[in-house]
Amino acid sequence: MSVTMKENFGALKSRTMYSLDNTDLKEVGEILGNIEGATLVVGSGGSAVVAKFLAKVLSAKNGIIAEYTELRDLKYRDLKNYKNIVTCSYSGKSYGVEVAFNNSLNHYLLTAGKIDKGTSIKYEINEKERSFISLSATLIPLSIVLAYYLGNITPIKEIISKERRFGAEPSSVYEIFSGYESATASRFLDSTMTESGIAIPLIHDKYDFCHGRSTTGYVTIKKHGMILFDSDTELDKLLLEELKEYYSEVIRLRKMFEDTIVNDFYLTYSCMYLCRHLALQKGMDLSQVNHSPAVKKFYRFGGEI
Repeated sequence: MSVTMKENFGALKSRTMYSLDNTDLKEVGEILGNIEGATLVVGSGGSAVVAKFLAKVLSAKNGIIAEYTELRDLKYRDLKNYKNIVTCSYSGKSYGVEVAFNNSLNHYLLTAGKIDKGTSIKYEINEKERSFISLSATLIPLSIVLAYYLGNITPIKEIISKERRFGAEPSSVYEIFSGYESATASRFLDSTMTESGIAIPLIHDKYDFCHGRSTTGYVTIKKHGMILFDSDTELDKLLLEELKEYYSEVIRLRKMFEDTIVNDFYLTYSCMYLCRHLALQKGMDLSQVNHSPAVKKFYRFGGEI
């Protein structure tokens, strides 16, 4: 893989804008808008980030029960109370799509590729991203979904027109304080940090943290970094005040939009640049990860799950 992180970040805005300008957003909106009834949304890797976001949008926009689930769970959970499955896959060719389609529910696929069954929710790309960590392959479908939610693309253009800057020093472990309002962004951090090896993420639900999870920071004092999705609540203020002495550094990702869905998109975009900053600080490249030799074997797995 010869394309670098610098090149992929350099093309992030233009690739996303191409998709927004050339995708038939009216058709996408009509297909998504016609999804009715209880719906499961699935995806793996970078597409899990998109699936989390899409579930939130379908719930808010369509007024339906829409729930994100891990793809493997489809083999073990009772599906009789659900009507639809929406799968998110950049290529549309992953084994996960086959797994998601192996049931009697209505099937939809949000993809840049082509499918021969189910209903395709297609977005256009001008070039395939070559990167170990999904950047435009994540931001593009997020933008398409947000365009459906908003009914226009102006706020999206404004958000992605500016790069985010960070001055954080890198840690080997980050404890991440999140919740439903930042679930997409925290999933991106979890996926990217784990897959790239730039840090080990530990996700805390903010309120669940109140029930004993502060022990980890206490016994590893000043060894971990803290990332707080700051919604400016009383709990956020308490977390900042009480925990600052436990962590080597506190990174605050502040709320910028009152609409929690728009804000989650903004936070996810911000997290892309936070991960870039941490990778640069560690001399790593998110597009050319020094990955385990077992990666290809796992990625190409197509057996019983």
